[in-house]
Amino acid sequence: MPTMSRFGRRAAVAASSVALAFAAAGSASAKDVVIHAGRLIDGVSKTPREKVSILVRDDRVVEIQPGFTTPAGAEVVDLSQATVLPGLIDCHDHITGQFTGKNPIAEAVTTTPFDSAFGSVNYTRRTLQAGFTSIRDVGANPDVVIALKKAINAGEIPGPRLFVAGPPLGPTGGHGDAANGLDPELSHPHWGDNLIDSPEAARREVRALRRQGADLIKIMPSGGVLSIGDDPNLQLMTDDEIKAVVDTAHSLGMKVAAHAHGKQAIDRAVSLGVDSIEHGSFADAESYKLFKQHGTYLVPTLLVAKTVYDIAKTHPEQLNPSSAAKAIAVTPRIQKNLGEAYKAGVKIAFGTDQGLAPHGTNGKEFALMVQAGMTPIDAIWAATANAADLIGDAQDIGSVQAGRYADIIAVTGDPLKDVTELERVSFVMKGGVVYKAGGKPVAVQQ
Repeated sequence: MPTMSRFGRRAAVAASSVALAFAAAGSASAKDVVIHAGRLIDGVSKTPREKVSILVRDDRVVEIQPGFTTPAGAEVVDLSQATVLPGLIDCHDHITGQFTGKNPIAEAVTTTPFDSAFGSVNYTRRTLQAGFTSIRDVGANPDVVIALKKAINAGEIPGPRLFVAGPPLGPTGGHGDAANGLDPELSHPHWGDNLIDSPEAARREVRALRRQGADLIKIMPSGGVLSIGDDPNLQLMTDDEIKAVVDTAHSLGMKVAAHAHGKQAIDRAVSLGVDSIEHGSFADAESYKLFKQHGTYLVPTLLVAKTVYDIAKTHPEQLNPSSAAKAIAVTPRIQKNLGEAYKAGVKIAFGTDQGLAPHGTNGKEFALMVQAGMTPIDAIWAATANAADLIGDAQDIGSVQAGRYADIIAVTGDPLKDVTELERVSFVMKGGVVYKAGGKPVAVQQ
C-alpha cells in the first residue's frame, strides 16, 4: 500500500511539443522516417487503410500517403506485413506499485516511497514495451509519480507519457484511507493527507495537488474491493464534497476520475460532473442515461476484476481481510456492466487498474472487453481515440495523423480478427523513437 503523501519524502527517482512545418513529402532530412504500413488502423476512421506510408519528422507524424513511398534520405521502417496502430493508452493504471502475493498488511507498514520509486522504473519500461505509449495514473504517492513523469519527459528513463493524479481523495474510513483495518495506535504523518471530510478540505487538496504538478484528480465516492472493511455498494462521499472537487478541478483545467461501484455513488458522481467513472460495477439503465446525458466515460477495468477474482478463489490469504468476499461478489457484475453500458451507447475508455496484474500485461484487457460484447474495433477505439479524448489530449495522442506525436505500434496479425494480437506487440515507437522492433527491445540512448 503506497503512502499517499502530498509532502512526503522525495523519492530518489532519476526522475514541448515541437511545432511542425513539413513543406513537401518529396524530400527528407536526416531525422525523417517513413513507415511502410501493410494495414493501418489510424484512430480516425474505423475502416483500416491498406498499404500506406507514414512520414515522420522528429517526434511528429507529418503526412500519410497511399502506397509505399520513400522520400530521398528518409530511414525506412518496413512494417509492410504488419498491422499498424496508434500507441495504446491505459486510462486507469497504478504505475508505481505491483502486487507481490505477500502479506499486504506487512507490506503496508514496511515499504516506503523509495521502494516504489525504484520499482517504477521497471514498470514503466514493461508498459512501454507492451505498446502503451500513454497512461493515466490514478493513484500514487505524488512525490514518486510526479518525479517519474518528469524523468520520462526529460528522456532520463523510458516509459509512457504519464498523466497523473497523485493520491485519490476520499473520506476518512473510505477506500483511500491507508489506516483502514490497522491498529488505531499506528500512525504515519502523511496517511491522512488525502482524506477530505468537507467541501473546504476538498477544495484545498485539489489546489495543493495542482500546485504540486498533478494533471487530474481521482476521488473515491464509494467503497472498494481491496480496501479493508468499507462497502463497495455505499456512497461514502457526500454530494457537496464531490461537487467541491469537481468545481475546483474544472476551474483549474483538470478532469476528475471517480472510483465508484455502487449505483448511488455512480449516479450522483455523474450528475455532479465527474469526467469518468472507474469500474462502475452496479450501474443500471437509469445510470447509462445519465452517462449519455453528461458525456461521462466508463472505464471498466476488467483485468483487475478477473485477477482479483482468481486470487480470491485460489489464494484469499494474499488479499486484505474482507477483500476476497468482496471480489467474489463484485467481479461478475463488472463484466456484465460493460456489456450493458456498451449496448446502451455509453462512451468507453480503456483501463486495466494495473498493477494487481503484472505491468506489461495491459493488453489482456482487450480480450475481456470483446468477451463482454464489444467489437474488436471498438475495444481498440477505447484505447486510442476515446482514451485520448477522455485524457483531454486528442490533439497529440490517440491517432496516427498529421500533427500528432509519432506514437505508433504494430502487431504481426490482424487484431480485428483476433484481438489477442494486441498482447503481442512487435513494434513500438514513441515520439519518433523506436523502443521495440522485430518483437525485441531496442537499446535507446537516454
